[in-house]
Amino acid sequence: MKRWLLPVLVLGLAFLMAGCGSGGSKQGVKSEAKAVKLGIIQIVEHPALDAARKGFLETLAANGYVEGKNLQVDFQNAQGDQSTLQAIARKFVQDKKDLILAIATPSAMAMANETKDIPILITAVTDPVEAKLVKSMEKPGTNVTGTTDMNPIKEQLQLLKELVPDAQKVGVIYNSSEVNSQVQVKIVKQEAPALGLTVVEAPVTASSEVVQAAQSLVGRVDAIYVPTDNTVVSSVAGVIQVAEKHKLPVIAGESNTVEAGALGTIGIDYYKLGQQTGEMALRVLKGEKPQDMPVEKQKDLSIVLNAKAAAAFGVTIPEELKKKASKIIE
Repeated sequence: MKRWLLPVLVLGLAFLMAGCGSGGSKQGVKSEAKAVKLGIIQIVEHPALDAARKGFLETLAANGYVEGKNLQVDFQNAQGDQSTLQAIARKFVQDKKDLILAIATPSAMAMANETKDIPILITAVTDPVEAKLVKSMEKPGTNVTGTTDMNPIKEQLQLLKELVPDAQKVGVIYNSSEVNSQVQVKIVKQEAPALGLTVVEAPVTASSEVVQAAQSLVGRVDAIYVPTDNTVVSSVAGVIQVAEKHKLPVIAGESNTVEAGALGTIGIDYYKLGQQTGEMALRVLKGEKPQDMPVEKQKDLSIVLNAKAAAAFGVTIPEELKKKASKIIE
């Protein structure tokens, strides 16, 4: 009996050791899992879009996706050039990214034209339906979802009237080739008459035309409205300079433009919008499908005022409005 018992014990021990080795191997594979390859495509650098990108990445990091560890980030900025934008989009597809963040409408459109398979998270996109990125806000039906930065334009024009009660004509500077800007200007023209405002358009096609567009409004309007237009916001310093010189208060579509010298806004915090988009990305990484995830809006809007700009424009901010503001830049 002893003669056959020993070989059996040896054989059993061998199987046990093989099992332990196998378990250790699986654990090793798990610990060496391939990092998520994230591509970030951005049309141009300006504070609002940069803030959205920062909020997105910090949300991923807070939830365990850390750049340089288990997250490879490939950030590409087209610097306002459409051909560069298309080249970036093509390269991301060739590189087989696992996930893409497309910041602003032109970036999202370029990316969506290149792939119907890679999940695309969008942010700072005003009207994803009009841009043909999704079939509907409630059920995208495509590989695209994310957040919209559609402005509360009616409320922003009301703010203009509250700050500049005598205003009768408002100038709007925008890029006529940007879909998101076209949508916003359409809404401005719909809402303005009820507030006793006439709209004077100053369209541009490139950032080099923005200052000239601002100058063209001098003597023709009582105030200027700057929507969330990538071309205009990237050159907004020139608009502010012209506006201050001629005492034309500027109402902005978002708070970063107020930081840059506009009088005020009721609008979106792009950092928080980026965070919200990051939370959606986490759901995609866990297996949810973009086509089934509704495009989200920012829930909490805030009033931001610039007291220094008010002095430069010769505007007195009402005390009641100061009390409502979430932030006053001194």
